Amino acid sequence: MNDSLNKNLEQLTNDILASYTTLDGTQRIGETFLPSRSRIVEVLNDIRQLLFPGFFGHKELTAENIRYHVGNLLVHAGSELTSQISYCMCADRQCETCEDSDACHAEAGDIAQKFLGRIPAIRKALAIDAQAAFDGDPAAKSTDEIIYCYPGFYAVVVYRVAHELLELDVPLMPRMMSEHAHSITGTDIHPGAAIGKSFFIDHATGVVIGETTRIGDNVKIYQGVTLGAKSFPKDERGRVIKGLRRHPTIEDGVTIYPNATILGGETVIGHGATVGGNAYITESVKPGHLVIHEDGKLKVLDKTKG
Repeated sequence: MNDSLNKNLEQLTNDILASYTTLDGTQRIGETFLPSRSRIVEVLNDIRQLLFPGFFGHKELTAENIRYHVGNLLVHAGSELTSQISYCMCADRQCETCEDSDACHAEAGDIAQKFLGRIPAIRKALAIDAQAAFDGDPAAKSTDEIIYCYPGFYAVVVYRVAHELLELDVPLMPRMMSEHAHSITGTDIHPGAAIGKSFFIDHATGVVIGETTRIGDNVKIYQGVTLGAKSFPKDERGRVIKGLRRHPTIEDGVTIYPNATILGGETVIGHGATVGGNAYITESVKPGHLVIHEDGKLKVLDKTKG
């Protein structure tokens, strides 16, 4: 330690400690019921092994050992998932006693079991997503490549897991999972968004999908696309009102090209429409229409009329 820091160590310590008492909501000192980001990522890795056996983790799976492998994963993932859900619930509810935490742990166990029971349904959805990625990208050589390599697909995997946990009323954890995926893929999908079947994000980087976005089936979007809010209504105290519909609806069969921005809770991109690159849209687009950005203006064309 350098001499200057050593001489001022006590004052620096006092100043930092003082900030802990004056800035509300930025510290959790004395609270033991806190989830672990690293443990939640480990749980996510266990879940990915259940979703894609033989791809990740143990690679030498056979018809003889697969039951043992899945059983082991379920025990490990179930135990850790229960603990982390419990910590998330206690942190959210600000539990102070052992009795409170015991009740959360029992509830968390039921939730973990319900979630693990949804693994087959999540697998089915992701198999369709992987096929959509393969069909939609001429550079893809196989669905194996999609599962192993595509950051957009990984972001969708984490979204589908996090969305199910959110549907089961798990606090904190779904956002922790989605922010983990965001940090390594550059794709920010809020777990509250509703996304249909056969969804493909090509290239992935810079994609943002807001909490109240609704996306239908067979939708394809490219890098840099934002499905966001046009405005944030505030209450009489100037605080943003939570829970309102703020993000657009994307109907079945829509394609959105790179760097397009679509904003607003009343904005609907109709069935089979195409949004061109760099388009900035705050109003609805009719089904079967093409929106392009040309000469600094938006042009809307009816694709059915050539």
